[in-house]
Amino acid sequence: MTDTGTEMDIDAYRALVGAFHDRGYAFVGFDAAEEDARHVIARHDVDFSIDLATTLAETEAALGIAATYFVMLTNPFYNLVTREGRAALQRIIALGHAVELHFDVSCYAPDALEEAAGAECGLLSDLTGRAVNLISFHRPAPEWLDNPATLAGRSHTYMPRYFSRIGYCSDSRGAWRFGHPMDHEAAAAGKALQLLTHPIWWTTPAGTSVEKIDLWRAQRHEAETVQVGDNCIPYRDRPVDAR
Repeated sequence: MTDTGTEMDIDAYRALVGAFHDRGYAFVGFDAAEEDARHVIARHDVDFSIDLATTLAETEAALGIAATYFVMLTNPFYNLVTREGRAALQRIIALGHAVELHFDVSCYAPDALEEAAGAECGLLSDLTGRAVNLISFHRPAPEWLDNPATLAGRSHTYMPRYFSRIGYCSDSRGAWRFGHPMDHEAAAAGKALQLLTHPIWWTTPAGTSVEKIDLWRAQRHEAETVQVGDNCIPYRDRPVDAR
């Protein structure tokens, strides 16, 4: 199968879910995954847009599957503390999905990671009204890969039980880094697999990763223009040729 990002869109995601179902796979949470079972863990790291994550969450709910969404509190592109951000979190949860922490270690000194991760988990728990039990790392450092150690008392997605003892596929950078999931040796053997995807690649029209990012940026600019106008009457009422 192809592993090019140009074929990633919402229809392709539906087809991917269908392909797993056709092979007898069940979509399960991290704690429920069994190494030798036909289990797939749907993990989503939300790097760019909580709104696009909500779109994917709605698609998955319509397909009858649940996933785990890892969201950031230090992200420059979305803010979960806003009314809209909190509403998006509650919508994802209401659709039957789990929400956990996507943690950027580069924001903190190495000796502050334990405390910082604990603080972020606490804040995210306050926003969702649910315990935060799992952490995924944004651009994980090599020392965290296949590392059994916990962080702030929480498990992470690169522990051996989720990373090396089961199959692992990722669409990082808008293409399958370890080959197409259906070609993975774990899928061929009917064993468990962690499937990491990023909502932006699947909720935008098929194209290159650069084209997808450019489209998202244009849409974001349009939305920000409206928001600025809502908060500043002179900007909203400026001459048309200045817009």
